Amino acid sequence: MITAAGVSVRYDGSVAVDDVSLEVPGGEWLAIVGPNGAGKTSLLGCLAHLVRHEGQISIGGRAVGDMSRRDLARAVAYVPQRPTFPPDMSVADYVLLGRTPYIGYLSSESAADKSICADLLDRLRLAPLAHRRVATMSGGELQRLVLARALAQQAPVLLLDEPTSALDLGRRVDALEIVDELRRERGLTVVSAIHDLTLAGQFADVLALMSAGCIVAIGAPKEVLREELLTPLFGGAVEVIDHDGDLVVLSRRPLR
Repeated sequence: MITAAGVSVRYDGSVAVDDVSLEVPGGEWLAIVGPNGAGKTSLLGCLAHLVRHEGQISIGGRAVGDMSRRDLARAVAYVPQRPTFPPDMSVADYVLLGRTPYIGYLSSESAADKSICADLLDRLRLAPLAHRRVATMSGGELQRLVLARALAQQAPVLLLDEPTSALDLGRRVDALEIVDELRRERGLTVVSAIHDLTLAGQFADVLALMSAGCIVAIGAPKEVLREELLTPLFGGAVEVIDHDGDLVVLSRRPLR
C-alpha cells in the first residue's frame, strides 16, 4: 500500500531524514519510534506529501506527487502532532470537515456524511460534546476530536503523529483500540509515530526504530524492543520486560 524509496529531507543543510526506504503492506500498522529529533515527524510529513523531500513515495501504486489534493485527501488521512483548530466551530462541524473530499464544491453534507461523523463522535466518547465550541475543549478532548475528523475521511491510509500525547493512560489505550478496531473493520493501513514504546509494541505489527534520520532497525516488536538497541539511543538504563507476551519498556533510575 505504501512504498518509500530513497526519501531524504534537509532543513537549511541539516539532514532530518536520510535515504529512508520502506514498504507498508495494506492493512498493516507500522509504528515509527525513536528519540526526539530522530526524524519521525519529518518522515510522516513526507508520506502525507506535506514536507518537501527527495526520493519517491507511492500510495496504492500511485506516486503522491501525481495526485490532486482531493485524490490525496481520499487516500491519506493525517493527524499532525500540533493541529490547529477554528475556535468558534462546533465539535460536530469540525468532524464534518473530514467529509470535505467527498462533497461537491456547491454541495453540502449529506445525511450519510452526518451519520458517519455521529458514529465516530460516539466511538470516541465525544457525542455529549457535539454542540460545544472547539475553544472550550481540553487538550485530551481536542486530540480525540482531530482523530475523529481524520477517521471521517475514510481514507485507506491513516498517518498519526503522536496521537495520544495529550491523553491520560487509560484514554491512550482507548483511542488506540478504536484505531485498531477501525483498521481491522476497514482494512486501514496505519503509520504512526509513538513515543510510548510499550504502547507501540502492543498495537503495531511492525516497528521502525529511527535515529539521526535513519531507520536503524525494523521488524516485529520483539525484534526491535531490545535493550541492546534502545539503550544507546535513549540513554540511561533501559529495561525490557516480557509481561505475559506484552513487552514493557522501562527507564530505570541509575543506582546511587
